[in-house]
Amino acid sequence: MTMSQERPQEVLHLIEPRQGADAPEPALPVVFNLSDNNSPADVMDVLSLRPFASGEQPWSRSTRLENVRTEAPLRPGDARLVRVAHEKGKESVLAEGDGWTLLSNRWKSGIAYVAVSAVTDELAETVLAASVKDATEPPKVDEASVEMGFWHMGAHGPVRSERAITADSWEDIRRNYTAPVAEALDAVMKLTRDEVSGRLLLLHGPPGTGKTTALRALARSWNDWCQSDCVLDPEALFGTPSYLMEVAVGDDEDENRRWRLLILEDCDELIRGEAKQSTGQGLSRLLNLTDGMLGQGRDVLVAITTNEDLAMLHPAVVRPGRCLAQIEVGRLTRAESLSWLDGTDVPGAEIGADGATLAELAALRKGEKRPEGQDAPSTATGFYL
Repeated sequence: MTMSQERPQEVLHLIEPRQGADAPEPALPVVFNLSDNNSPADVMDVLSLRPFASGEQPWSRSTRLENVRTEAPLRPGDARLVRVAHEKGKESVLAEGDGWTLLSNRWKSGIAYVAVSAVTDELAETVLAASVKDATEPPKVDEASVEMGFWHMGAHGPVRSERAITADSWEDIRRNYTAPVAEALDAVMKLTRDEVSGRLLLLHGPPGTGKTTALRALARSWNDWCQSDCVLDPEALFGTPSYLMEVAVGDDEDENRRWRLLILEDCDELIRGEAKQSTGQGLSRLLNLTDGMLGQGRDVLVAITTNEDLAMLHPAVVRPGRCLAQIEVGRLTRAESLSWLDGTDVPGAEIGADGATLAELAALRKGEKRPEGQDAPSTATGFYL
């Protein structure tokens, strides 16, 4: 279909009718645009906003939930169902009661969003509380895992979801790193909240050397005093002040809040030498978060991984006093590589004179063959370590 043949958007007029001769006129007419690209769930989102937008139900309360029980209805027992839609692992329910309207969106991942509009704030709060009561369950505890948050900018603002990820203990993976790197990471892993000096942790080095693996172990080591969050879209984080404030400041009302470790992976463009020209305010906001006005009084640490050489990074990033640690994560020596492969059938001839990366060793142990004519394993093995 060409542009000239495309159907125009349908205009949906949602105007609250008067219920009687003495009923007041609606506060304002509500008009929404819908197109062929909108799904039934999108229509339900629109319908749920109608009583709030018109002024009929001017109070609104909403919340996001994680670890939602499958059997949780996410609505009061006396709710009247208006619409239900199922699509791509998502269930949307529109319900209503006397003086209130509720929308719940639930995903198979266990995440849910519930929003209530009502004629009074007290009613909205009561209906929301009844809807989410006993709706969640504690996350399953696994000694080999850690709860990690994942941030991204959604359609309606910043969204954080939490997942249990596999995280080996540092003692179990220490042998994956060459001696100088292991010693440097020893000191970082043992840090406590009272020993933090510097707000930036920089891990740099070739791909496949285990930078991400080390950060997972760090999240586990610090779990008692530090919440770990991975930011999936760093460029949006530092390009949107409201997003940055939400992630950095969090909930000021939580008096027992833990430190927060923000993990930014492969942020080469943000911190390399020409970053000021190429990313605009992104670098400045990163520096402000680590030791500027925004960072003052905020218990926030930032961990960055990059494949760039240290000499290629912006001097403001690596200046003394800013970094909690700067660690170049490199290849294991040949002797360390042979020790790592001890007990396997991999011949020593597979290891070059300059040793190997963790990804290369993992590939060799799995029996993967390197391309013919290649003298030593390549760093580009496809393993994200």
